[in-house]
Amino acid sequence: MTPSDTYRKWQGPTEGEGAPQLEPPNYVPGSFEPTVEPEPAQPEGAPSSFLKKLAAPFVALGALLLKFKAVLLVGLKLPLFTTAGSMVVSIGAYAVIWGWRFGLGFVLLMLVHESGHALEARRQGLPVSAPVFIPFMGAAILLREMPHNAWREARLALAGPLVGSIGALILWGFASAYHSPLLLALAYVGFFLNLFNLLPIVPLDGGRVVAALHPAIWIVGFAALAGLVYFAPNPILLIVLVLAAYELFHRWQSRHEAREREYYKVTPWQRLGIAIGYFGLAILLALAMTHTHVHRHF
Repeated sequence: MTPSDTYRKWQGPTEGEGAPQLEPPNYVPGSFEPTVEPEPAQPEGAPSSFLKKLAAPFVALGALLLKFKAVLLVGLKLPLFTTAGSMVVSIGAYAVIWGWRFGLGFVLLMLVHESGHALEARRQGLPVSAPVFIPFMGAAILLREMPHNAWREARLALAGPLVGSIGALILWGFASAYHSPLLLALAYVGFFLNLFNLLPIVPLDGGRVVAALHPAIWIVGFAALAGLVYFAPNPILLIVLVLAAYELFHRWQSRHEAREREYYKVTPWQRLGIAIGYFGLAILLALAMTHTHVHRHF
């Protein structure tokens, strides 16, 4: 899954001092009114209030995963319908916020990214589903069979950001040729989308790439993401953090299994190639973002 890969939506006071005092329905003046003992006020930031706020994203995450699983299962039987239908829904969702032209371009950028994964999966002989889009969450392909080792998985994961970056680069070229601020903004978003997916943490593409370098890099990525969520809270980042915690726990438990030890055997030359491709692409994407950033004034 890529978060490729890896977006959302969001509403004045009805109580408090100065609010109109409404009489209960069927109220008769002089009639008896039962006394209701007020609940003890909890100070702002009380533990129960904090826990409720903390639990909300997890509930939303569970519902989202159930829907996502259902969509992918349907996609195995009706791949074309699911891809086209989910694309139309995603374009409509993004169009409400940014307009249909930007929404269309954004979804096409995700399609190019997922096509990179699909092409590499087919090159490796792995059966793969058509891309499925979920508004404000991104897109994903479903593999019926996972790569047999970390080297192959790293190439599969790196293919998405690589092809997606080429797509954003082409948009940048058209933006320069036609002096189009819209295409330039789309190019910037494309570079950002692929750079975000290179974060060294599972389930993002970068986490699957660095598995061929050393799994310990996941801990660094998780710590960095946790710090980002703390200082800049964001629902999408929180969901990625929860999924990453689950993946880390699962892989830590199975680290001593013979199959897992065999999976992470990578030759020095393979490790060098992955390192050059991963860090080189990340640097180029960061530079491309600085040259395509559009300053806006509100």
